[in-house]
Amino acid sequence: MPKLTLSARLLAIGVLLGASLASANEVADTSIVVDTSALPAITGAAGDANPYRGNQRAADIGRHAFNRACARCHGPDADNKGQVGPDLLKLDRACSRIADPSIREMCIVDNDQYFLKSVQYGKTRVGVVHMPAWKDVLPPAAIWTNRTFHESRSRPAAPAASR
Repeated sequence: MPKLTLSARLLAIGVLLGASLASANEVADTSIVVDTSALPAITGAAGDANPYRGNQRAADIGRHAFNRACARCHGPDADNKGQVGPDLLKLDRACSRIADPSIREMCIVDNDQYFLKSVQYGKTRVGVVHMPAWKDVLPPAAIWTNRTFHESRSRPAAPAASR
């Protein structure tokens, strides 16, 4: 058997990894429907922030939607123990450490936009889809209910170590 050069071995590994990663490509489940008719309609006045923040009905709808669409990668009820997707309950952790309320609010609104765009457009790295785009499946209201669910369960930041 001929001895392979390092370049040839790396190429072979890349081909094998590429083949296995290609099967990891995800697509949004178009059968998922989220009924947000019980919630206030979102208007242009809502701005960039989550319009359902603090709305328990929205959090309940979001929990149901999350468990149907997202739990297989992020864990049931967003309990991310050993899951492949990131722990979404930590999304606002850095914001909670900000003392100034107006700056903390800007941080949370930035996270709102990050969450909305991440769900709408998904996550693709090196040509591999790690999270599908949901923009053609879930309207913004459904995505905001999901964000509201996460906020209702968010883990607070760990207290700073005393010196």
